Amino acid sequence: MWEPEPGWQRLSGGMGASTVGVWRDGDRVAKRIEAPLRGDPADLSDPSHFAWWRRAAEIAASGLVDETPGLRAPACLGIDEDQDGITLWQEYVEPVALPGPFLARALGRFAGTPLPEVSWLARNQLADRLARIERRGGWTTLARTTVADVADRLWTRRPVHLATLDALPRVLQHGDPVPANLISRAGEDVVAIDWSTLGVGAVGADLGYLSLTAREDFAVLAEAYADGLPSGVATPTEVVHGARINAVYTAVSRAEWALARVAGGPGALAGKYRHPSVAPYLRSLQRLFAQVEALL
Repeated sequence: MWEPEPGWQRLSGGMGASTVGVWRDGDRVAKRIEAPLRGDPADLSDPSHFAWWRRAAEIAASGLVDETPGLRAPACLGIDEDQDGITLWQEYVEPVALPGPFLARALGRFAGTPLPEVSWLARNQLADRLARIERRGGWTTLARTTVADVADRLWTRRPVHLATLDALPRVLQHGDPVPANLISRAGEDVVAIDWSTLGVGAVGADLGYLSLTAREDFAVLAEAYADGLPSGVATPTEVVHGARINAVYTAVSRAEWALARVAGGPGALAGKYRHPSVAPYLRSLQRLFAQVEALL
């Protein structure tokens, strides 16, 4: 059985359906990815699904995002594979805080990258995530809150908004551009990690995810993304549509997930809105009120 060496320093984050953990060993980083076991969800073995277990290793081996404009990966130092999984080695990059508009513009530049002809890019990420929620019954916890009517309206209209996404220009997307994954800069580019959800999506989708954690307003980030987008890829209006739908449905889903985790404990649900594991997700949703209203 694979185990990290005693002297390795465990890094925060890096947890996912197939990720065992991430460790630093001097000037290099080891990411351990576990192969699916019998009985695991079929999604882990589907190369087009966002949860496909091998994608990070395939990206590193191909060099696909080593020199892409806007976003690029740290240098790959090695890939070790055994019967239980894969250990991916990359150079260690010291994290540096970057302003939201710089990140948004970099995401726009990255979205102009020609779509590569590989079979393992993630597709339909938001639709697949919402399908998982649907199998669990929908946003059932939010149905017990003061935003129940809003959540119900959004849930009912999700086929309409997913169809809107499908009609937008398709671009290359990182898939999880949170600040913790956008760690440093190399000139005008951003050094990004955790490429396991790299895929094809609607223009603006990455911007929508970024807007949930960036300090700047949605409109400021949208302008920066559109400024970085190469001419002819999409219009600013299309960028806003893609970002808005991804941001709103992701924010509501995260609020549902956070509330559901604490809902079973003692006390009224309303008394848990300020719980430290819930409040950040509700604040993120509150900041998007104008975008939510536009989708109702």
